[in-house]
Amino acid sequence: MALLDKFKGAKVLVTGHTGFKGTWLTLWLKQLGANVSGVSIDIPSKPSHFEATNLSTQIDDHRLDIKDADSLKKLIHDIQPDFVFHLAAQALVRPSYEDPLETISTNTLGTANVLEALRTLDKSVVAVMITSDKAYDNLEWVWGYRETDRLGGKDPYSASKGMAELVIRTYVESFFNSSSSNVRVGITRAGNVIGGGDWAMDRIVPDCMEAWSRNERVDIRSPDATRPWQHVLEPLSGYLALAAVLAKDDTKHGEAYNFGPSANQNYSVRLLIDEMAKYWDNVRWNDISQSQVHLHEAGLLKLNCDKALFDLNWMPSLQYEETIRMTVQWYKVFYENDVDSMYDFTMAQIMEYTELAKVRGVEWAKV
Repeated sequence: MALLDKFKGAKVLVTGHTGFKGTWLTLWLKQLGANVSGVSIDIPSKPSHFEATNLSTQIDDHRLDIKDADSLKKLIHDIQPDFVFHLAAQALVRPSYEDPLETISTNTLGTANVLEALRTLDKSVVAVMITSDKAYDNLEWVWGYRETDRLGGKDPYSASKGMAELVIRTYVESFFNSSSSNVRVGITRAGNVIGGGDWAMDRIVPDCMEAWSRNERVDIRSPDATRPWQHVLEPLSGYLALAAVLAKDDTKHGEAYNFGPSANQNYSVRLLIDEMAKYWDNVRWNDISQSQVHLHEAGLLKLNCDKALFDLNWMPSLQYEETIRMTVQWYKVFYENDVDSMYDFTMAQIMEYTELAKVRGVEWAKV
């Protein structure tokens, strides 16, 4: 049996399902045959991947603030999930400066509320808790961070993710480590992901796609900042693989895993734009790095994924050029083709990704 067959017929709850990552994950779970429920406070952008794929008509769709512990607990107990993927978060660095308490409360207390609801659930459940590579105390060095490296954060968002990890660790050690516990937990950290359907503010790819679709110039804050560019489906494959392994093997319970791109996929924003320009005409941009005061944003952040390779036999499936091609192609279809829904095209990209992983011998894709 293929590893991801674990999800066929399973009841799966995705928190933050209306977000960029959440929508892709929900669609992939549907493709795998899961019965998916989603809970989010709202749709975080307009346009959105969630609305572009008409996803609300395809799943059990709920609106709820994860800071509301009682309502969240009731919903989780009503759904009785076999798997939970916790993605709901205030997910951007710059807005965390504008409202740090909301960011900390959502990302830390919200995580605690999910875990508390699972603690009182009278059935077996696998929970994959998604934090961030920004949970690390980033010294901006050239080495990739390992799961045992120190957590920290120079901005409210990064700090909130580090705090969420402490909460998760506390629940694992205090409540989920006994033989009587029904809950198995995995922790995941991923970095900058790109792909079709992202319209979050202050994000380089959606900013470029939206401006270029109107034949306008785009302002670039930090053209020389380096990021480990990764297609959204790459970490999602890691989340799914980890959940499937946890369902059959409790030795990975409570472990944290990095899911990042290959070390050679770190490129500057400037080079990213050059690569996107291969698939989009009339690319124009302004370097505004010297024209305004900037809040702190990491210039270099890399992940070491050796543990995921060793424990889960997980590795990235896409080359950098494929990542950029698939991303830009999605937006070109959205902006240039008169389609009622991006559902079919998104599903086709998931299939393309799965086939590429299968050809390259990636473990989770094997039949």
